[in-house]
Amino acid sequence: MAYGVLQKNRFSRQYKKLHNNVSRDVDDAVAEVAEQPSIGERKKGDLASLFVYKFYSQNQLYLLGYTVDDGICLIYLEAVSSHENFYRDLKRK
Repeated sequence: MAYGVLQKNRFSRQYKKLHNNVSRDVDDAVAEVAEQPSIGERKKGDLASLFVYKFYSQNQLYLLGYTVDDGICLIYLEAVSSHENFYRDLKRK
């Protein structure tokens, strides 16, 4: 059963800035996460509620951060960007 997907403001701002080729790869990654939410790696410490799914686009590593609400079968897309400063920017919420 596929989960529903909801974009947070940070994710939508970052998504708009992506190149078309990268945004297609992000769409594919979101579809994979919606199909199987446990595919990502659960973080520890300050970001304990966050899952991160890693994928490559244009030979560069991208990270998709999301949280899961199993009660209502919904995934909240938190952020997407290259690995550089990804976690630092997420901690600044």
